[in-house]
Amino acid sequence: MSEEILDATLLSLLACPQDKGPLLLVRDDNGSSLLYNPRLHRAYPIDGGIPVLLVDEARDVSDEEHTSFIAQG
Repeated sequence: MSEEILDATLLSLLACPQDKGPLLLVRDDNGSSLLYNPRLHRAYPIDGGIPVLLVDEARDVSDEEHTSFIAQG
């Protein structure tokens, strides 16, 4: 499990590369940090503390995960 933490200032500057909207910092069921776009139901990985904001690297999120991520945000 990784313990990546993004600075609040950095998080406020990051945007989804697809719709240019804000992202939520959430944890998945494995405890990994992700940046989540609730509008598109897409999650972007954080690799070694570095956000990977590439559309091709994002994954679709199930309705169950969406509900969990919104509760965290």
